[in-house]
Amino acid sequence: MKTYDLYKLLKEELKNGSSDLVTRPSGQVIRERIETDIRREGDRAVIALDFSNIGIIDYSCADEIAAKLISRLLSNEYGDKYILLKGLNDNQKENIEVALERKDLAAVAEMRDGQRVLIGNLNNYLKETLELVLKKDRITAKDISEIMKLGANTSGTRLLNLHKKRLVRRVEGVRNGGRVWVYEKI
Repeated sequence: MKTYDLYKLLKEELKNGSSDLVTRPSGQVIRERIETDIRREGDRAVIALDFSNIGIIDYSCADEIAAKLISRLLSNEYGDKYILLKGLNDNQKENIEVALERKDLAAVAEMRDGQRVLIGNLNNYLKETLELVLKKDRITAKDISEIMKLGANTSGTRLLNLHKKRLVRRVEGVRNGGRVWVYEKI
């Protein structure tokens, strides 16, 4: 996992002495810097945007940074990469969640207490499946089928949809001498 310290980026790019991410123009500057850096990362990289040292993030900045990055990630502008929002407090989570919900997007966030949660919009059946992946760390469609009492096609489709939304990472694995897709939390 590659961690981008947003406080450090804020100091380098804006040089204004603030620890707050406010205004759309400020968010655009930070997002553009992140985009430059993210393109250099290898495929399948997990990029953690660390908010730990950030004070406030307002809606417009949350939209510029989180919502636009995730939207562009889903349209494959950055390749096969994943974004984790890390070190969020409740107020930051709330503003980022509103920005994601307005664009019908979702992201995995790690709160300051270390708990991983979903923020944004996601169908209930995918939420339930994601919660299981977060709990187990790694899982296959067969595991989902057995645990949730679902057909193999249904469990596989759910996991594939979570992967397409970049909420879980997919890797090839071997089970019982055969190759299978294993889905991991990011």
